[in-house]
Amino acid sequence: MTQSENPGALHAAPPPPHVRDASGHLDTDFVARVEAALDTRDAAVVRELAGNLHDADMGDLLEMLREDDRVHLIQLLGEEFDFAALTETEEPVRAQVLDALPEGDVVEGIGELESDDAVYLLEDMEQEEQEKILAQLPNVDQVQIKRALEFPEDTAGRIVQTDFIAVPPFWTVGQVIDHLRSSQDLPDSFYELYVVDPGFHLLGAVALDRLLRTKRSKKISKIMEETRHSVLVTDDQEDVARLFERYNLVSVAVTDTSERLVGIVTVDDIVDVIQEEAEEDMLAMAGVGDEEISDSVLEIAKSRFSWLSVNVFTAIFAAFVISLFTATIERMVALAVLMPIVASMGGNSGTQTMAVTVRAIATQELNRRNILRVLRRELLVGLINGVGLGFLIGAIAGGWFLNPELGVVIGSAILINSICAGLFGLLVPMGLEKIGADPAIASSVFVTTITDVVGFFTFLVLAAWWFGLPY
Repeated sequence: MTQSENPGALHAAPPPPHVRDASGHLDTDFVARVEAALDTRDAAVVRELAGNLHDADMGDLLEMLREDDRVHLIQLLGEEFDFAALTETEEPVRAQVLDALPEGDVVEGIGELESDDAVYLLEDMEQEEQEKILAQLPNVDQVQIKRALEFPEDTAGRIVQTDFIAVPPFWTVGQVIDHLRSSQDLPDSFYELYVVDPGFHLLGAVALDRLLRTKRSKKISKIMEETRHSVLVTDDQEDVARLFERYNLVSVAVTDTSERLVGIVTVDDIVDVIQEEAEEDMLAMAGVGDEEISDSVLEIAKSRFSWLSVNVFTAIFAAFVISLFTATIERMVALAVLMPIVASMGGNSGTQTMAVTVRAIATQELNRRNILRVLRRELLVGLINGVGLGFLIGAIAGGWFLNPELGVVIGSAILINSICAGLFGLLVPMGLEKIGADPAIASSVFVTTITDVVGFFTFLVLAAWWFGLPY
């Protein structure tokens, strides 16, 4: 029993050596030559230059070309263009290309893709467009793709491949090998065979190396191993990626709730998942959402404005704390000069702790059993750094304003704020994760606000008490 589709991006021909420069970027001379060939519509030169590009290189090339040239490149390449290259481009570029190409070309290109790549291209389309394209695909492809699109985003079902080999347990090794040699519809690359019963329930798996080392007369049921790392179609793709990382997997079987084998997830898709999740967390911590380099000015401004508007209120709160000490600042102007230093040092310390904590939460390294140990560590780090930075900045401030006592005050404030930064840099992400909020998105606002407020308040209170100034 075999289910198979055409090979995907991993099996494209290797790129010519001149495509990328020493830094790993597409060579500018190469891009210029492609653009010149496109301007003259020289199909022979275009195919010579870009016909054998790997999908990743083709994706980068499409992003660097002008909008009209992208379509011309695809049309001049004809059958040599693999639509899997569009999975390597950013969403705005992909959408522009798919909208500009004739519907027939899109249908033909998607029909040649592996099911997971086809889903990747279709999932961002409008429902009406999806249905029009699906209606023109073979029935088997329609069923597989529609089923995958029904699963929630970011689940194993969205990245599942139906390109796998399944055999019954009563076959012998010789029968399996003969089947593999005679079948015209095999995956281009595979590392395991999956063993299923007549209802296609997953029974186990046989590694390809074990199959080849076993005598032909041996039954598959005698050499198969239970599939210890199968996943459900509804499992979160981040959890699947963690499974690959933990057990160094190359592929994993995907089953439905009835334990029927529906496909596999391979490591090439998991690499993309890991990158997507890392980028998502990094952008979220900076408050820029899923912004792409190819987005328009208005799209970028809109996505950033909502985050910045939240910071307006946190900044007002910090300003309100400062306003409570107007009389203190009026009596000693040096306090106004030094306040940003206290807040900045606390904010940077808190951000460092927060970044480590968010990563530990995402990788599930932080849990109830080690939370106290990690908390104690962060408090000690804050104490040590606070003493060192407090002494350094206190000495600078004391010498700057010829007032050693002022140096003691600001040094003490930095020490206290560094300890608080370590404390809240850990507790804020943990608290947000506990209530179901995404710590990568919301932590930075709260941590920065806390360190600003604590820094300002501590510095001004200490100064007022030490120098006997009015509040």
